[in-house]
Amino acid sequence: MAKGKNVALARLLYSSMFLALGLLLPFLTMQIPTIGASLCPMHFAVMLCGFICGPTWGMAVGFITPILRSMLFGAPIAIVPNALAMAFELATYAFVAGILYKKLNKNIFYTFIALIASMVAGRLVWGAVMFVLILANQAAGEIGFSLIWGSTVLQSIPGIILQLVAIPPIITVLRKNRLMLN
Repeated sequence: MAKGKNVALARLLYSSMFLALGLLLPFLTMQIPTIGASLCPMHFAVMLCGFICGPTWGMAVGFITPILRSMLFGAPIAIVPNALAMAFELATYAFVAGILYKKLNKNIFYTFIALIASMVAGRLVWGAVMFVLILANQAAGEIGFSLIWGSTVLQSIPGIILQLVAIPPIITVLRKNRLMLN
């Protein structure tokens, strides 16, 4: 890939595509809400953006996607706290995936490491943001470790598995074909 303006334009175009995917993929998966929520379609698009376009672009797409989707389509429900906490979570996924991919060796093992680290970091950030937002609004109730665990990990196991199975091979193919911008 050429340097300079061409890379900047490519990042803008790829990021736009990942934003569109993040907005539209949930329509495909949410036909059956319990399954759709478990597949984490927005997470998939945002993580790919972080890996492919880099941490900054990925973080921007990750932050914008859930808020824009909530404003346009009403899901995730309630911009505060749900979409806002998810915005910080997805921004963290993309940033951590992008920065680790950029810094580590470009092989499938380190792609897995970056992916797993981004999943852990994103879920921790989601829990922290939800805690702060709900703490700020005492009427909303209490949030505990069990709620964070259940909401972000147990419910998401199918999506986590799908991401672990699909993202590293996609990144490997794109890297071999010199389509990575990060």
